[in-house]
Amino acid sequence: MTGSQAYGRLRAFGRPVIETREAATLLQISPSNASHLLRSLGAAGLVRRIRHGLWAIDTATDPFVIAPYLTVPYPAYVSLWSALAAHDMIEQIPARVFIVSLGRSRRIDTGFGHYSVHHLAPEVFGGFEGDAEHGYLATPEKALFDTLYVRAPRGGRAYLPELTLPNGFDAGELVRWRDLIPIPKLRTIVGRGIDRVLTGQVDSGRSVESGASPLASAGTARRSPGGSSPTG
Repeated sequence: MTGSQAYGRLRAFGRPVIETREAATLLQISPSNASHLLRSLGAAGLVRRIRHGLWAIDTATDPFVIAPYLTVPYPAYVSLWSALAAHDMIEQIPARVFIVSLGRSRRIDTGFGHYSVHHLAPEVFGGFEGDAEHGYLATPEKALFDTLYVRAPRGGRAYLPELTLPNGFDAGELVRWRDLIPIPKLRTIVGRGIDRVLTGQVDSGRSVESGASPLASAGTARRSPGGSSPTG
């Protein structure tokens, strides 16, 4: 099998990211030969190494797309400051890609940049949109909630310079996610953070959509859209 034939089969695999062991199975070669082949394709500029044993089939793959593959077997999606910037809610572009996962918190260095992984409890994991081809991104509401949630153990204050809530922002979503937090103390701290953020937006002349007061009780929070889930 030539390098071009192997590359064609990797492209036909239909996923933007592949593990070395998966490539070995797909191409019916040994893992060591698959590793050598991928390095050769990388040197030719056809694939791009993400980290040990993990490769992007397209060298121009969006860094957001890679996020869930970094936390396997746990799912993940882009959130926090990265999602806030993607939704034009903050002006500053983070130097790292911030993702949330059911896995442990840690930092991961890759060929596509630095990633900061933050753990979420299963009860509050969700609220993202997207697919494997384009990546999974938190909704504006969930990105803000996740930011307040991960900062809660440090006192609940999140650094959100010049935060702008987009048109149609549903403040009730923040409350519904808050109500799913199983630990009362954590729920209270996050609730205070939500209140500070929403009060600040109203005081600054911005408006948010909500059918009730910011901290009113709400129903079940929106989960991930049907048919889509991050790798895990």
